[in-house]
Amino acid sequence: MASEQIQTPVQIQTFNDNGAWCWFQDERAIIDPVTDTMLIGSVAAAEGAGGQARSGNIELAVVDLSSGASEIVVLHANLEADDHNDPALWIRPDGRYLAMYTKHKTDNFQRWRISARPHDATEWGPEQTFDWTDLTEGRGATYSNLHYLAGEDRLYAFARAINDDPSILISDDHGETFRYGGKLFTRPKIGYVNGYTRYASNGTDRIDLITTDHHPRDYDNSIYHGYIAGGALHDSDGTVVDPTVLSPEAPSQVELTTLLATRMTLTDSPLTHAWTTDIRQGRGTQTGQLAAVLTARAHDEPENSNYSDHRFVYARHDGAGWQIFPLAPAGANLLPHEQDYTGLVSIDPYDLDSLYLSAPIDPRDGSALAHHEIFHGHTTDGGASWAWTPITENSGEDNLRPIAIPGDPSTLAVTWFQGTMTASQHYACRVRGFVQPRP
Repeated sequence: MASEQIQTPVQIQTFNDNGAWCWFQDERAIIDPVTDTMLIGSVAAAEGAGGQARSGNIELAVVDLSSGASEIVVLHANLEADDHNDPALWIRPDGRYLAMYTKHKTDNFQRWRISARPHDATEWGPEQTFDWTDLTEGRGATYSNLHYLAGEDRLYAFARAINDDPSILISDDHGETFRYGGKLFTRPKIGYVNGYTRYASNGTDRIDLITTDHHPRDYDNSIYHGYIAGGALHDSDGTVVDPTVLSPEAPSQVELTTLLATRMTLTDSPLTHAWTTDIRQGRGTQTGQLAAVLTARAHDEPENSNYSDHRFVYARHDGAGWQIFPLAPAGANLLPHEQDYTGLVSIDPYDLDSLYLSAPIDPRDGSALAHHEIFHGHTTDGGASWAWTPITENSGEDNLRPIAIPGDPSTLAVTWFQGTMTASQHYACRVRGFVQPRP
């Protein structure tokens, strides 16, 4: 059980002295059990260690888990200082690593590199690119999400591209080359972009996803769930929404299952302007189950008048249907100009009953904290109630955007970044975390 997996106090260490990430790329960090190595992707900023010389570096912290030693590998120097450019990572069947990254809608290239040798992140082949220009009419691309289905021997790379919709590249040669695969879903654009989507794959035959309507500052979002299997897009119950997911034509996300309808009330206020935070599929005894974490505004009445009370919501699919529960207060918006940014939550990829939360409010008693702290949450009733253990306490700076790292079921590894962030392009943060064996 998760309560037995975490040994406190944890031994926190710094993996990279300059880095941060957004949360719409995956996997942002992985463990390679063959060499007992952990890879953590991040983007350096001018305000951090190394200053302007490292600004915009796409970096990997390569951590030897047996010794704790960490080496920084630069995938692309000075690409662009923006946490949205964080790389997505994948271990190919031949053991070589693939890293894919973009700029933040300031050019039209999906970039990727493949490591020169299996299970060795110290040397990489040349950077390759996919040019979205003709497909997007030059309006830019953002995000990278890599999900391989062994049953198809196909790698899916999801990006935000055409019409600012979730769009698909596919590779049938393990990332040596990519080609356009189609759009996942689409609708007329309102405001900045369409559908903020998080993905989770079982690695064999299914990719689950949760998504929004638009950006929460532009639209009072609901959250929707569906999955890709057998070349088709389905809703939660298995009804086919799009029989050919790899095509330029796509349905609206409103045809998927509504997971959190706007103005749903779970406690003391209707929840509005929701955003997607995390999704994971169950493994082992939890196979067939799903868990997702969402954020939403509370007490925002009249609309767009209050950004000081965000809530985390936990959704659990037990194989038969979804159950929705309040999780914890998320506090006020993290940045003044981003009304819906929070510290975020990461679900343990090997235990849906366990998660890691960043908030400026103690989930045990609702008391205000000086900074965002990391808490471990554990449930024994499918998400209806939670026990909380602090991972960080009395911090002098914020601890943000935790990631529970997949790759080795025998290793519990969690990373986050600590420091000061004033914008997605400006931050002085360090990549920190802990690693311990699971019993």
